[in-house]
Amino acid sequence: MNGDEAIAYAVKQCDVDVVAAYPITPQTIIVEKFSEYVANGEVQTEYVCTESEHSAITACLAAGAVGARTFTASASAGLALMHEMLFVTSGARVPVVLAVANRALSAPINIHGDQSDSMAERDSGWIHIYAENAQEAYDSIIQAFKIAEDVNVSLPIFIGVDGFTISHTLERVDTLTDADVREFVGERHYPTVLTHEGKTVPFKLDPANPLTMGPIALQNYYYEFKRQQEEAMKNAYKKIQEINNEYAKLSGRNYGNGLIDTYKLDDAEIAIVVIGSTAGTLKDIVDQLRTKNIKAGILRIRTFRPFPAEELKNALLNVKAIAVMDKSMSPGGLGAALFNEVRNALYDAKQRPIVVNYIFGLGGRDSSPSELHKIYDDLYRIAQSGQPEKTVTYFGLRE
Repeated sequence: MNGDEAIAYAVKQCDVDVVAAYPITPQTIIVEKFSEYVANGEVQTEYVCTESEHSAITACLAAGAVGARTFTASASAGLALMHEMLFVTSGARVPVVLAVANRALSAPINIHGDQSDSMAERDSGWIHIYAENAQEAYDSIIQAFKIAEDVNVSLPIFIGVDGFTISHTLERVDTLTDADVREFVGERHYPTVLTHEGKTVPFKLDPANPLTMGPIALQNYYYEFKRQQEEAMKNAYKKIQEINNEYAKLSGRNYGNGLIDTYKLDDAEIAIVVIGSTAGTLKDIVDQLRTKNIKAGILRIRTFRPFPAEELKNALLNVKAIAVMDKSMSPGGLGAALFNEVRNALYDAKQRPIVVNYIFGLGGRDSSPSELHKIYDDLYRIAQSGQPEKTVTYFGLRE
């Protein structure tokens, strides 16, 4: 399967009640394939073809609020159009699962893969998980429903895949049986709340037990709602690791500890921190460097929100020089999103490594293995000299 088809197949196995969607490249295959499952009677899902992405996420929010298991998918401008309702969905604590086939944002128009779209939503209150390949995309969707719907989490979740690199590339994907997936994901459970009538009821919209989600909350209450979302993120931090381990027992596959995934990092002196499919290419480069006795490694961020600061700090404890690769940029800022998170996490470390930023791949620009090799060459020089030439490098750019 390609990555989009793998996601659609995972959703098919998760007993989803409502899928609402609008097509956009390179995500369209996901909802197109799922609509075939609906049309063929392979699932009992209510499929809602909306007039925009804003409406798609709103339909999922509404369906989720009454107790349905819901899914949607988007990319680029479609995700940006959802912006308002992404905040409403997380604030209302509705566990929607959303697949993002990461794609550049306009202008100028570009349909290829970078992570600008989901990084722009990093403060929207959603859990963010990114896959390295089609297999992980399949596995992560199955895990996503279990994470989001946990009663101590109750937050929506993104699963990001690099546009075209994963979404449209054919790979072997080992799938589980429908029965195994159904048992693993289970039925949706709900937190309990106290209503104005003094009843303890499931947190969902039900005429028999009236309650309000996302009401007006001014100076006296709004702050407390936001703080509760932060506590839910802390619970998700633990739950993601638990479910990664639980899934490994079922499938034989795990992705680091669910938060970070490392490769030959135990004794590494130089390392790259990256998100997404580029990690796969970097592993080959690390293998080549190891044959030359160069102690190189990789740390792949799988979960960007909640950010795994402690795990990252512990994993990079003895590394001398680190390159953080960002497939997005923050114009006017000192480096991009992942770089700022990593550097911030390492600031209080007793042995603080040198951290530099490489912004790459914008608009889907390719970075060949020979080019990526140069980043490790730079890191080797930085580790030897103890001083980088510059903090931020626009890698692969014609200047």
